[in-house]
Amino acid sequence: MGTTIPKMMQSMSQRARAASRLMARAHSEAKNVALREMAALLRQHRSEIQAENSKDVAAAEAKLGAAKIDRLRITDKVLEDMAIGLEEVAQLSDPIGTIGKMWTRPNGMHVGRMTIPLGVIGIIYESRPNVTVDAAGLCLKAGNAVILRGGSEAINSNSCLASILQEALKKGGLPGEAVQVVSTTDRQAVTELLKQEENIDLVIPRGGESLIRFVVENAHMPVLKHYKGVCHIFVDASADYTMAETICMNAKVQRPGVCNAMETLLVHETVAESFLPRVAKSLSEAGVELRGCQRTQAILPGVKEASEADWFEEYSDLILAVRVVPNMVGAIEHIETYGSMHTEAIITTDYHRAHQFLQKVDSSVVLVNASTRFNDGFQLGLGAEIGISTSKLHAFGPMGVEELTTSKFVVLGDGQVRE
Repeated sequence: MGTTIPKMMQSMSQRARAASRLMARAHSEAKNVALREMAALLRQHRSEIQAENSKDVAAAEAKLGAAKIDRLRITDKVLEDMAIGLEEVAQLSDPIGTIGKMWTRPNGMHVGRMTIPLGVIGIIYESRPNVTVDAAGLCLKAGNAVILRGGSEAINSNSCLASILQEALKKGGLPGEAVQVVSTTDRQAVTELLKQEENIDLVIPRGGESLIRFVVENAHMPVLKHYKGVCHIFVDASADYTMAETICMNAKVQRPGVCNAMETLLVHETVAESFLPRVAKSLSEAGVELRGCQRTQAILPGVKEASEADWFEEYSDLILAVRVVPNMVGAIEHIETYGSMHTEAIITTDYHRAHQFLQKVDSSVVLVNASTRFNDGFQLGLGAEIGISTSKLHAFGPMGVEELTTSKFVVLGDGQVRE
């Protein structure tokens, strides 16, 4: 088996490269027709998909927790959301072939930059089979081919979904091998896939920090990733308390397990004594455990002391670290020391301080008077996202269709030669 997996991954990447060349030339309408056909076939094959998914769920129940099984399960709603997502991607503008601007050189040549696909994208992810469909749709819209390697716990679901997506591509006159799912659960497949730098242009890992670090350490091609989301909200001296409380509750409690949930609350010292008891009551009633600095503990007796490790922690749970800071400079210094460049927010009524926070905080999304939960491609108007990048090369923040493209220079001359 060990000798066949390298050949399998090489062959798969070569087929993806060939398909990517055809996808790069595909007309916008052909891609949109294929995406709509994918949505239709998902609905038509609902029973087949859910039968394959039930095999994965049954096998997982003995070894996975309830939360992971919930992410694995393809309910009617999850399937319908997949289909709707594909239809929404079909409605997005096609960036391929567009020229953003052109300029004229002194010798009369016209120079511009044309948007083109990246080529072949590898996506390595865990548990959720909806990623198979969401990621494939975005990659195809941008004219790319994609190789998908989901978690072993979803192998039956992902294989079934891939065959349906391939059928839709072929019906639309596009190469079926523009979407491929790694068919083996052998972990060696991931290592071998990450060696295919001649045929895979970019890898995007989605999952826990250990998976992402493994991909970064072993990939021979560029990786777009974020390790974790240590997201902060800073309640400034001029904050509206009602607004601040509502935003903090949403950012921590709505979905504590996602990467854009708040993990640390920073509070300006001039409002800490009046604001902290108020927000702590609401958070505690929602089941949130608070871990605070010494000044927080003085205001909120009984709160567990936060250790140094807590400030770095992505809890993904109903746990929140709380620190009282002397001013906005202190808040920004804390974010620079412990943050993950993911999402930060300030709650303030002071326009000047809001603008300072936007300029000085170095994260992929910085918000004023809004929840960190809005770091999401769909919520920010990208239509959909394939993930969030905290790498600054190529993409920073939620990655939609445009982030799955690059550009080439185009030059229009009328006989110019270099002197």
